Amino acid sequence: MRKRIAALALAAVMAFGLTACGGSDSSSTAASGEAGVSGEFTGTAQGMGEVTVTVTLTDGAITDCVIEGPDETEGIGSVVIENAVDEIVSGNKGAIDVVSGATITSDAVNEALAAALAAAGLDAADFTGEASSEAAEDQVVEADIVVVGAGGAGMTAAIAAANEGKSVVIVESQAMVGGNSVRATGGLNAAKTPAQDENEFNEAAGVEKTLATAAESYADNETITALAATVAEQWAEYQANPVGYFDSVELMELDTMIGGKGINDPALVETLCSNSADAIVWLSEQGIDMPSVSSFGGASVKRIHRPLDDEGKVVSVGSYMIPRLEAKCKDAGVEIMLNTTATKILTDAEGAAVGIEATGKNGGTVTVNAKAVILATGGFGANLEKVVEYKPELAGFMTTNAAGAQGQGIDMAVAIGAGTVDMDQIQIHPTVEANTAALITEGLRGDGAILVNAEGNRFTDEVGTRDVVSAAEIAQTGSYSWLVIDQAMVDASSVIQGYIKNGYTVTGETYEELAEAMGVDAAAFAATMEKWNACVEAGKDEEFGRTSFANPLNTAPYYAIKVTAGVHHTMGGLTINSNTEVLAGDGAVIKGLYAAGEVTGGVHGANRLGGNAVADFTVFGRIAGEQASAYVG
Repeated sequence: MRKRIAALALAAVMAFGLTACGGSDSSSTAASGEAGVSGEFTGTAQGMGEVTVTVTLTDGAITDCVIEGPDETEGIGSVVIENAVDEIVSGNKGAIDVVSGATITSDAVNEALAAALAAAGLDAADFTGEASSEAAEDQVVEADIVVVGAGGAGMTAAIAAANEGKSVVIVESQAMVGGNSVRATGGLNAAKTPAQDENEFNEAAGVEKTLATAAESYADNETITALAATVAEQWAEYQANPVGYFDSVELMELDTMIGGKGINDPALVETLCSNSADAIVWLSEQGIDMPSVSSFGGASVKRIHRPLDDEGKVVSVGSYMIPRLEAKCKDAGVEIMLNTTATKILTDAEGAAVGIEATGKNGGTVTVNAKAVILATGGFGANLEKVVEYKPELAGFMTTNAAGAQGQGIDMAVAIGAGTVDMDQIQIHPTVEANTAALITEGLRGDGAILVNAEGNRFTDEVGTRDVVSAAEIAQTGSYSWLVIDQAMVDASSVIQGYIKNGYTVTGETYEELAEAMGVDAAAFAATMEKWNACVEAGKDEEFGRTSFANPLNTAPYYAIKVTAGVHHTMGGLTINSNTEVLAGDGAVIKGLYAAGEVTGGVHGANRLGGNAVADFTVFGRIAGEQASAYVG
């Protein structure tokens, strides 16, 4: 039953001569009548950018709504706006349900909606919607394959399976797709791609440094030693005939193994790296292109592939990929059930996975009967109790993870006998915005940014592995640092422009002005900047051994973002083989059960390299979809 506005309230509105606003006819006025207010009314609020809500009232009820928020994050805030209209109109609601992981946009929509209703002389609190009096209904769904989780791995797996002619259902605990994947800001690591060959090779020092590290620190690791020997031969051949850009599958494997401190599963690493170039091709076939190649932490050479916008500026990989993967799922006929939380894996008499049981939004039981199950539920980085259980020293850390990263998929699989590996290997990311926990992409450092401490000095190789950079940062005064960039970097990246728009930066026309805005010693900071620019020009960093250089930071104005370390990625998870089959505690295959993405362990070892997560969910997501399809037959 729609909410009605009392005649007394309407009389008060008319007494003040309230004019309706918004819409194409700015001269329209509130209609009079016994039932209530009619007309169009507009309110605005600040989200990631300005959010505008225009409601159409007919006899005091909301009959239409238009929401505009062009600056809201693609794949996150944009989804809130897309779904809010139906929630407001169908429920005659004065506020939408706040979406976990998109609270800024959700709050902005609610504030703007309240302002629009206030412009009509109404109180948003009176528009409570209509609670269903019906009991939650149970539901049974049939499919060839059920995928649990609608992040990058889950949707990639679903597309791959649908392309094999299988019927696929995805269940997702959150109100939107994307999980942690939509928050990814960097790109996808891939070796030996055409896009790499578009770059001039200036990374000899990086290759030499990696080979030296392998010899000095991992001589007792057979996998790393063998890879290093192969890379050394490839490197010698390239130096004798330097055609194209130097990289190889084995060098990517070597970087990944060294980054993971040698505890990675070599077979999974080989699968990741040997399929990475093909992942770029497959994504392009889905309309997802990544032509820009740059440096990232822990990589010997430029290997991270990034998307560009229509102006040729780098954009965040997650918000670029996820809407396109979702669209491909819909085109392929994949059913996506949101607000549906899987609670149990169903098995047959032989212990094979044959579906899942879940709880729907209204509390009803959803049963999906299937011939195979793919787990793509992500890790447990948002479950800080579980994080601290495995790594007590991370108590009190903020997290960059989406709300759905609770570890449920791991728990469900363990309940039917699955094994786990590396559960105590939890990564912290060194550049998390200190006030909001927003992830600041590692790509800034790869493109030339530096880190300085509270004293205005550099303190580490900024493109070292995340564990090393984070540890160095935590050791600084206040356990934070400033990420410094210049206008030339801003002009090349819409990602940075977004950080500025969101208020993450301080700025100055000179090094001294920026230092004042940062609250650091001006003379020390200016000296640091001049010293760094000299390192770039020389191509050598005597102090910290950085081997990745871009351009000097000498184009005013200058910007800095205050960053600290936060829980970012859980490397541990379910034990799988290279076919993504989930293994029991004794190493036996659990039939019908597959897993891909952050829910698994073994790929990244003790530390994940930036750019390897997107490669992980694309490579193993595809394999899971294809292998589950072959199993189903």
